Amino acid sequence: MTRVRESLFNRTDPLRIGEAKPAYSPDAGLPASADSTAEPSIICESEEWIAIRRHLHRYPELSGEEYETTAYLRERLENLGIRIVDYGLETGLVAEIGSGEGPIAALRADIDALPIEEETGLEYASTRPGRMHACGHDFHAAVLIGAAQLLKRREAELPGTVRLLFQPAEERAKGARQLIQAGVLQGVGAVIGQHNKPDLPVGTIGITAGPIMAASDGFTVTVRGTASHAAVPEAGIDPIVTAAHIVTALQTIIGRSISAQERAVVSVTQVHAGNTWNVIPDTAVLQGTIRSFDESVHSRIKKRFAEIAGGVASAFGAEASVRWSGGPPPVVNDAALTALAGICAHGLGLRVAEGITSPASEDFSFYQQKVPGVFLFVGTSGDREWHHPAFELNDAALPGAASLLAELAVRTLLHLSETVEKED
Repeated sequence: MTRVRESLFNRTDPLRIGEAKPAYSPDAGLPASADSTAEPSIICESEEWIAIRRHLHRYPELSGEEYETTAYLRERLENLGIRIVDYGLETGLVAEIGSGEGPIAALRADIDALPIEEETGLEYASTRPGRMHACGHDFHAAVLIGAAQLLKRREAELPGTVRLLFQPAEERAKGARQLIQAGVLQGVGAVIGQHNKPDLPVGTIGITAGPIMAASDGFTVTVRGTASHAAVPEAGIDPIVTAAHIVTALQTIIGRSISAQERAVVSVTQVHAGNTWNVIPDTAVLQGTIRSFDESVHSRIKKRFAEIAGGVASAFGAEASVRWSGGPPPVVNDAALTALAGICAHGLGLRVAEGITSPASEDFSFYQQKVPGVFLFVGTSGDREWHHPAFELNDAALPGAASLLAELAVRTLLHLSETVEKED
């Protein structure tokens, strides 16, 4: 099982980004330099963490329904002697490690599953029809348990407090805001999160400063025409033809109104109209999403979107209204925390991949609107993307990810302490 190199708990000399370090084997997920003299404790712990991940995978729960998941994680934390902090959450939980004094760094993992029928055929596949951890949130929770165990072992040496956020309802982009409203960021100086990345090999961590995940908004366009018999379409105003032209015109936003270099997407994913074969209906409905990595670009897309929908509808004698369902803003990594993450990853013998981004969205960004944060991509050597019914990941990535979170938490507390001293 994966071994980690010497820890910040045991060394005082600063690491340097780019210094020569043994790397993980992308196939086995083991450090190329690992040998039989390695301390056995983390091997046993890694096996426990994998068992936790697979238990969570067997019993997935949807956003807002994570009752059993919460109870299970609470039990695991209490067994480790980690104190639970009551924030009045219905699902999800918060715990702390440290004296309760000094700076506070938060580590966050999401815990909810998706309404997907699993098709992996794994021995530990979901036991619940139509429910699956198809985005790896079971992995994220297990990584955070692992990091918590490593931190608890050195609790007396921590230069502050680490707050653990096991967040519900990420898939509905509600959980982060629920926790923020409950007050979990009070006193927090920095927040750290991670997400599995199946297209990166085990032992590789995607660490990138600036925007790394997209802002997301859903849209519903309602096109209103006039119904008529299908044999005499000239007697009405066809909302289906109008909607079809709107779909086509919307594709010009990227590349004509918004530069392709600004990394944005407009996708129509649903078209609904009519309920029988010989009637032209009076309405048609389009739904979909827009994504971008910049708030100003996002605003320009929405403005142009409304102009196109309204203008095309008017040209056909119809009307179109646009309703937006607000999603998360872009995930934007703090430069200083990103540099610290790179130092820690190199120090543990992990490969660092820079410039890794995703057009997917993440409600971790709501935390970053309140405090500086960094979000990391953990390579898991998968062959399916997130949200696929056959999505799998390699558990060999778990020990390195847990070690990195623990190490980065300590580095962050030191960084926050130094910042306060300079200000004083």
